[in-house]
Amino acid sequence: MATALALTGQAAPAMAHPVPPPIAVPPPAGEPPESTPGLRAPSRCTPPEADPEPAADPIATRLRLPELHRLATGRGQLVAVIDTGVYPHPLLGDRVRGAGDYLTGGDGLDDCDGHGTAVAGLLAAAAEPGSRGRAATPIGIAPRARLLAIRQSSPSFEVPGPGGTTRPAGDTRTLAESVVLAVRKGADVVNISEAVCLSAAQAATAGADLQAALSFAARSDVVVVAAAGNVGSGSCVEPGAGQVSLPGWYDDQLLAVGAVGPDDAPASFTVPGPWVDVAAPGTGLRSLAVGGGTTSTGVEGTSFAAPWVSGLAALVRERYPELTARQVTDRILATARPPARGRDDRVGHGVIDPVAALTAVPAVLHPAPEPAAAVTVVAELPGTAPRPAAPSSGPPVDLVAAGLLLLAGAAAAVLLRRRPRRMR
Repeated sequence: MATALALTGQAAPAMAHPVPPPIAVPPPAGEPPESTPGLRAPSRCTPPEADPEPAADPIATRLRLPELHRLATGRGQLVAVIDTGVYPHPLLGDRVRGAGDYLTGGDGLDDCDGHGTAVAGLLAAAAEPGSRGRAATPIGIAPRARLLAIRQSSPSFEVPGPGGTTRPAGDTRTLAESVVLAVRKGADVVNISEAVCLSAAQAATAGADLQAALSFAARSDVVVVAAAGNVGSGSCVEPGAGQVSLPGWYDDQLLAVGAVGPDDAPASFTVPGPWVDVAAPGTGLRSLAVGGGTTSTGVEGTSFAAPWVSGLAALVRERYPELTARQVTDRILATARPPARGRDDRVGHGVIDPVAALTAVPAVLHPAPEPAAAVTVVAELPGTAPRPAAPSSGPPVDLVAAGLLLLAGAAAAVLLRRRPRRMR
């Protein structure tokens, strides 16, 4: 993994923030997906296994989930999860339905990778039943929300690439189609736990359909939330290298989410940028496992920060049904806990405060204005280098911690991954 980058008192020279070009193409049709030509399926799926003795998850206390759920639960809200598919886990019950699969033409309720299922769990899993005298443990932030599963990418599947090569399945075109499909299926919120870093020139071409799809969602009064990306994967390198992060670059149409650790400091891997809007916990998490049960607390990445914000958007939409999508996002930004030095390119307006987002008055809030010029900070913070993985007695059980995007028609795969520690 690349060297971790984090804020210190030393800043690099200010850089001009490239602005996305005007929308020049119509949005995709959002037709029901069909199977991908030439798709090569894995011989068998190997998602992470459930932990038979999961450790206590401190996130419920940190986000005040029991208190939060006395205010709203996401009831009546439909959240689309565009990812590697969602397994119909018992803790999701009958609240998850498939909308389509851009890999096999199925319903989106298969998940070879475990990534989409883990995202869905943080977003909407019901509380895990108590055992051995323990009370039930909340897992999802919006446990009554309904989910719409759309599988549009997977590192386990391959499709033909140029020159007789193969690449992982999923690209910006299918992501754009997925966004429009989610809107047409009635989603109130869309979660995209995928990201890729490109030059602004590349992004202006490769992301045109995606930009149009996100604009369509915004015009349709749908809240879209996307992961900011992880440094060292998905082609993301050090900030200041002339890169932008998709979909986050299209900041006017969505909320881009960075990740923080237990102390609310930016996670060492979170990709910074002027387009980052807000941050949420992205380390030491546990969620749902394919087949039942829960994972250990090795789940980390901006992919898993995003569903906290998507779920919060569902809670706000339930509690304040009169608010527009833009007013919902403004409310989340306005109630976030701001960084000590003001807006930060790694956490945006700050770390979400779910209880404040549901209780602050008046209903319509406005976030602090953006600074006139953004400064890119690239100094290394001592002690933020990745820790060595714990030794294991067998092969590691990996969880894809961010999604997959590919340049439309290009050769390079841009899988954004953070692998958790061995699940014990």
